[in-house]
Amino acid sequence: MTKWFQRELVLAPKPRGFHLITGEIVSQLPELGRLRVGLAHIFILHTSASLAVNENADPTVRHDLEAHFNRMAPENAPYYRHVLEGADDMPAHIKAVLVGSSVTVPVRNGRFYLGTWQGIYLCEHRNSGGPRHLVVTLHGEMSD
Repeated sequence: MTKWFQRELVLAPKPRGFHLITGEIVSQLPELGRLRVGLAHIFILHTSASLAVNENADPTVRHDLEAHFNRMAPENAPYYRHVLEGADDMPAHIKAVLVGSSVTVPVRNGRFYLGTWQGIYLCEHRNSGGPRHLVVTLHGEMSD
């Protein structure tokens, strides 16, 4: 029998950058362990941060992604109009649009079914974004 489950999670504040959060999500989602097969849809409730799946082993990948995104969407560009919330805010919105607000991950035997070198990232695009809220929706067959 298939079941649906939804929970809001809160991530601890992180500085600007790309952060692996797979473990932080799993630790707040005990229902995941009961799902035999299914999907986890993870959605961020913010417009200046985003979610992605990428390299989970070499931290230089996260550093290089941050460096590249900062070049693509620099602070203090003279053509920005949305400037009242700080120099990092408009670039954060641009980066969030480019990366996206959600990821969908398969679930198998109570675990995220990710590749060997994959992890879920919080892409924090503000210097001090504060706690970030996620909505996780699980759907699938429960184990006996």
